[in-house]
This record gives sequence, structure tokens and C-alpha cells, in this order.
Amino acid sequence: MMLKNVVFLAAAVAAQTSMAPTNSTTAAVPTSTVFDEGVPTDQPIAGDYSGVWRPQVHFSPPTEFMNDPNGMFVDANGTYHLYYQYNPTATVAGNQHWGHATSTDLYHWQNQKIAIFATENSQIFSGSAVIDVNNTSGFFPNQDNGVVAIYTLNTPYAQVQEIAWSIDGGYTFEKYSGNPVLELSPNSTQFRDPKVVWYEDHWVMVIAYSQEFVIGVFTSPDLKEWTHASNFSHHGLLGLQYECPNLVQMPVEGGDPMWVLTISINPGAPLGGSITEYFPGTFNGTHFTAVDAAARLGDFSKDNYAGQFFYGIPPTEEQIYIGWASNWEYSQVVPTGQSEGWRSAMTVPRRTKLANVTRVGWNMMDQPYDLSPILDSPLATNDSLGNGSIFIDYSSLDSKAIYFQCNVSSIPNGTYSMGTLNFTFSSSQTQESVSGGFFFGGDNPFWMNRGKVLGFGETNPFFTDKFSVGNPINANGTFVLEGIIDRSILEVFLDQGRAVGTMTFFPEGVLDTMVLKTAGLNEGVVVSVAVWGLKSAWAEYENEEGIVMGNVTSASNSTQAMRRNLGARLY
Repeated sequence: MMLKNVVFLAAAVAAQTSMAPTNSTTAAVPTSTVFDEGVPTDQPIAGDYSGVWRPQVHFSPPTEFMNDPNGMFVDANGTYHLYYQYNPTATVAGNQHWGHATSTDLYHWQNQKIAIFATENSQIFSGSAVIDVNNTSGFFPNQDNGVVAIYTLNTPYAQVQEIAWSIDGGYTFEKYSGNPVLELSPNSTQFRDPKVVWYEDHWVMVIAYSQEFVIGVFTSPDLKEWTHASNFSHHGLLGLQYECPNLVQMPVEGGDPMWVLTISINPGAPLGGSITEYFPGTFNGTHFTAVDAAARLGDFSKDNYAGQFFYGIPPTEEQIYIGWASNWEYSQVVPTGQSEGWRSAMTVPRRTKLANVTRVGWNMMDQPYDLSPILDSPLATNDSLGNGSIFIDYSSLDSKAIYFQCNVSSIPNGTYSMGTLNFTFSSSQTQESVSGGFFFGGDNPFWMNRGKVLGFGETNPFFTDKFSVGNPINANGTFVLEGIIDRSILEVFLDQGRAVGTMTFFPEGVLDTMVLKTAGLNEGVVVSVAVWGLKSAWAEYENEEGIVMGNVTSASNSTQAMRRNLGARLY
């Protein structure tokens, strides 16, 4: 059945004339669910989180390959649900399922059993999840906490949109008998990644016509019948395709909440591979309008892609974001797969708002979400470092994960400011290092470098080693640097998240020392530094064998499943 009120923006008419959207209300031909041998259907997959590259305060899958975060929502009890693209049978993409984990603090994650399984000759691609509190779908006549997942079913012939519903709060799902709920006529293999939100009295979906550089906006009263409303076309950096759009309303520093549309592009990012851009703007329930034509990148480094915002957070509160900490140029060949049996982690959770920043304009501000659940003891503090240095040996810190913050104040007018602030994390065994720093003069560039890590970075031509961004000094003469390093990932946050850099690396030795130093600063500049150790969020869940079992009802069954997985792993 053709959708009603199909409206195309002028810029997309030519591109879309052969892709008229249709809505299917006829039940699809039933397909049998095929579970891969060795993949448990009633237990979570167990994992070993002790590897030297395995992050301790970031989420990563128990085994095998993970990419995009999916379906993130927070329920009425304060439990955060993270689903993710998951191949439970190999350390490369393919055979995509929806993995699932839950947390009450966004750092301590409990692995759940796979939530939505691939079916014969198809894969469960990216999507979102909502809480249908008003039972608009009709799936939940006696409850207000029913969860509906909306995802792309990928087959060799088409990408169509399906829904599945859960009466137990998002742990198990039943696929809708009337699937698909949205498809194109003629079929397209480039129509994917639905993100659904509630707007006043109806549901809204944003979805990518990937190789047409179009984000479609659809509306629905019940999550089953979808009507095309508008398109957002050819904005910002195009790359070679659009993916994983997000539409979210978030608070504005000193103003009313605004809408933000994020679009992930891959391949074709400025630094190669994949990256996410965002557009602040207005939304009236059917049409999104950007405030300007600027392309704003969510990260100045190379390892932050396809992020999502949690559904269920009021727009007056800082929104919470998690991204995939990798890049498609090398995600399937990083060495964690061969040696430790897993690939890819997520970024740390980030609290996000908008601000109108001097010289920069509208800017999405990201900072680490409340770290208190994983903060250990302080490793070093200095309220008056001036032109000086701090050396820290953290070889005895089990997690090898650190949070550091540096506050600089009384910086003179940018024309006269000078000096540097640098940090280096090194291996006392191999002398490998990752580093970064800020130059207080000129255009105030901040840089990061992973080029002094041996092994993978030396042999992979796409593993770019240096990144930088201009970061003007605040009008009040301050600069703030925050960072988290976690075995094989470094994230930095400049000036309350005005600029963010996410960088992975895979050293042959263990990074176990830190040096932070300042030099050449103007007289009177005040430097305050604090460095904290972070507790492993995974160690608390390990059993006597050092294995994280997840939310199991039978430990022996899960152990056997893990052993089958490890024995059959494909590299």
C-alpha cells in the first residue's frame, strides 16, 4: 500500500523518484530462526575480560565482533539498556544479531543473552528501541513499560524495517507478524538504521537512504503504519554514504532545548573511513531544519562512530550518548581479535548539551558521565603546578585505567598567551607511548599521537597516527583538559567537551607510567592537576576462573557455551 502524504524536498526529488516508500500491512512469509551452533539462546555468552588490551571501564562484547550501539533506552527503574550489532561467531562483521547489556550506572555492565537473533539468509542491522507507555502499538494492553525495537532486516535483495516487541522490559522479543512495517518499492539495499522518538502525539522515525545522501522523516500513530513526511538531503559532509541518523532534543546552555540531527558517514570521512557529524536545528514533528549549513564533526580523531542517545531522558536534562570506538577502515583487523578473541569497544558514556560558543557557534558539548562508581584513589594532585611536571608510576594499578584533569586559569589575552601543556603515557618495558598536548599561542592547537606504538600501527596504512584540532582559549582566560585512558583507548575532552578526541591503540608493552608537564607559560598562569586511578568495572563480575558469566541461570551451561565459542572462533 502506498504511503499517504508523501512529500519530497526539492533537492531529493530526482534521487528519490525511483524509491517511493511503501508500507506493508501483510504478514511476511514466515522464516525459520536459525541459531548458530555454539551460540546459546537462553544464556548470555561468557567472556574473558583480563586481556592486556581489554578496556576495564568501557563496554566491550564478551567475545567476537561488535559494532554500532543500537536500541539504547533507560527504563522507569533507572536501568540502562544497551543493544549492539553483534556477530557471535567470528571476530569480523557478518551474521549480525542484537547483543544486549544492562547497567544502572553506565559503567558496570551485565551481559544479557542475545536479544534479537538473525534469521536464515538475513541479518539484524542497526535500529532503535522505544517504551510504548501508552500502548499505541496494541502489543501491551495491561502494561505501560512495553518495549518496541525497530531495526533494519538486511537480506541479499533488500533492506526493510521490522519491529519486535517485548513484554518483559526489553530482555526477550517477539517479532511482529506483520513485518516489514516499512519498505521501498522497488526494493533497495541501501535503506537502513531507523531511529524512532516520540513527538507530542505521534512517533517519528529518521532513516537513511544511504547512497542517496537523504535522511527520510516518517511518522506513525502506532509504530506499525508509517507515513513519509519529509527529507533532509545533501547536508554537510557527504562521504560516500549516510548511516545511523539520530534525532534528539537536548538542553542548551542558557536557553531552551533544541533539536539535533546526527548523521554518520562511512566511508569518506575527512581523516578516512567513518565519522559522525551533527546539525543543531528545529523540528516541528514532520520537518527538521538546520540552523545553518555548517558541518560539525562529533570527534576530531578517528575512533567514534554511529553513536546513539538513550531514549527516555527528558529534553531538559543532559542527554546521554555512547558511540562505537572504532573505524571501519581497520575495525576488522585490529589485533585484539587474534590474541584475545574480541573486537571493538564503546566510548565511555557522555552527558551532552548544546552551547553557543564564541568563535565556534553552536557546539555539542560532551563530557564523561558521572565517574564516581569507578573512581579509585587519587594518584597525584597539584593545585599550583605552574611551569612544572608530574610523574606517575601506575604499574601497580590493576585496571591500568586512569582519569586525569588539568585546569588552567589566568591565561592572558590570546594574542600574548604562550607555553605548552603535554602528557605522555608510556610503557616502562618497551618505551612505547601515546601522547597529547596543547599550545597556548597562535590558533591554540591540541594534538594527539599514537605513532609511537609498535606493531599494528606500523603495518596498517589506514591507522592514522596523529590528530589535532584548534581550540580557542575561553574569553575568561581558562582552559580545561579531561582525559580517560583505558589500556587500549584514549578519550580527551577539551573545555567541558567543546572538542572531543577518541583514539584506540594496541601497544606491545603495557602502558604503566604517565608524565604531565607544562613549560613556557606566561607569568601568573595557574595550573591545577588531578589524576585518579579507575577501578575495573569488569573485575567485580569475574568468577574463580576469571570469566565474566553475565546474567546466567546456569553457570555450567554458559561455561560450556564459551568453550565451544572459543574452540570454533574464526579470525
